[in-house]
Amino acid sequence: MTAAGIAVITVLALLLFGAGFLLGRTARPVRTSDVGTPVEHATFETLHTASLAAPPLRAGLTEESARRSARGLRSLLGTDALCLTDRDRVLVWDGEGDHHGEDVMHQVEGLLASGRDTAFHSDCGDLDCPLRWAVAVPLTVDHRVLGTLVAYAPRESAVLARAAGEVARWVCVQLELAELDRSRTQLIEAEIKALRAQISPHFIFNSLAAIASFVRTDPERARELLLEFADFTRYSFRRHGEFTTLADELHSIDQYLALVRARFGERLSVTLQVAPEVLPVSLPFLCLQPLVENAVKHGLEGAVTPDRPLGAAPADAPIRITISALDAGAEAEVVIEDDGTGMEPERLREILRGEGGTSTGIGLLNVDERLRQVYGDDYGLVIETGVGAGMKITVRLPKYRAGVHGS
Repeated sequence: MTAAGIAVITVLALLLFGAGFLLGRTARPVRTSDVGTPVEHATFETLHTASLAAPPLRAGLTEESARRSARGLRSLLGTDALCLTDRDRVLVWDGEGDHHGEDVMHQVEGLLASGRDTAFHSDCGDLDCPLRWAVAVPLTVDHRVLGTLVAYAPRESAVLARAAGEVARWVCVQLELAELDRSRTQLIEAEIKALRAQISPHFIFNSLAAIASFVRTDPERARELLLEFADFTRYSFRRHGEFTTLADELHSIDQYLALVRARFGERLSVTLQVAPEVLPVSLPFLCLQPLVENAVKHGLEGAVTPDRPLGAAPADAPIRITISALDAGAEAEVVIEDDGTGMEPERLREILRGEGGTSTGIGLLNVDERLRQVYGDDYGLVIETGVGAGMKITVRLPKYRAGVHGS
């Protein structure tokens, strides 16, 4: 069962148990101005409390996330005290009788080893302490016990035991989603590293060689190119943020093309058309530059020589690249088009299936996968190509998507 399915089932069960438990402990008289039944009010209150406790837990099981979520979790259970632990220590205690925190890790030692719920009497020597009984439930993700949720009450309660189990399972779903978020972040970082690796020593060597060629004949030109090279590499290897703005990405592309022009001169013709209103649109970092690099490789450098048909333009022929970023209502539409060699459509499909080999089409596949991960399958690359017909790549970017913010 998927994490989303588990979440739905757990929340439904949580609502049933939470609503019933809240009615038994915290139900208040219904005012004439209220709308709905007491059960509905308890259900809404449970759902609202759960929604407040969820965001901190999406950061994982830490001291800070436990502290921020404990009050909401205790409210869900309506219990006198609650604590959250990891495998080594108490992360937070919320409620009365915090002196019990000294014994918690000893009392849940068996649970951490077995992964099974346990209940125990607190054996408190303080006659005024209301905490006489507790139920402890493991917090498990991928069959690993990360910690425990322990709820305290004045007396044994089967309802509290069942409710604590449901709340703990709901917490586990949030922690599982946190793990998925971390995995997704690690995957994106790995993909960006792959793109950075694609900025090959070959390109760096050629750029520096082109700059060096101007040092004696045109020192000012050499200086300008060196600054462009420094800015381009600084942007490409920056260490913060998985998203950027269309303005920053296009600026990096302009720097890249300046270095390419220094090498190929008049063989490269670039037309740029940008609507100012789409410049603030956010998109995945290093999303467009690999597509422009692909156009250069398949045109000026003739990288895919097996696809060059008889009668096609010679390898040293000029190439035109057109880049447009236009307003399309709720979206920005970016089109990168070249009149280079193109390729067989079936070959392109192999590349986008990951069958292109370790050195072919890495940029296309990487960008296509990242767009789909961020925006959904409707936002993958749209590519039109044919042998000798060049290539046209269309990228659609929503102007707003929750969680996508350029930095």
